Amino acid sequence: MQVIVTDKAPAAIGPYSQAVKAVGLLFCSGQIALDPVSGEMVQGTVEEETRQVMENLRGVLEAAGTGFDRVVKTTIYLIDMADFPVVNQVYGSCFGELKPARATVGVAALPRGARVEVEVVALQA
Repeated sequence: MQVIVTDKAPAAIGPYSQAVKAVGLLFCSGQIALDPVSGEMVQGTVEEETRQVMENLRGVLEAAGTGFDRVVKTTIYLIDMADFPVVNQVYGSCFGELKPARATVGVAALPRGARVEVEVVALQA
């Protein structure tokens, strides 16, 4: 098992790793719209939050030597399912022709008042 740490994504805000490599897979912890430099939530629309979430995931994937093209499973957490169309559009723009399996879950709340969180599982490079 190998822990992945990068400054291209926010530092963990609890007792967890940004990602862990194990058995040929990369397990990325859920990302919210924290700015990796300031550690503060990105303020703005759910679209802007989702863009930051996906950029944070990109940073973790790249630090592990992989990318969105190797993601096999994602989970999206939303506090308001009415945001799904916007989140789906931004999320979808990160993937090529082959889309990963996915679940989308409505939740009561997310850390730091986030409206969206995404976690991914990817193949190691």
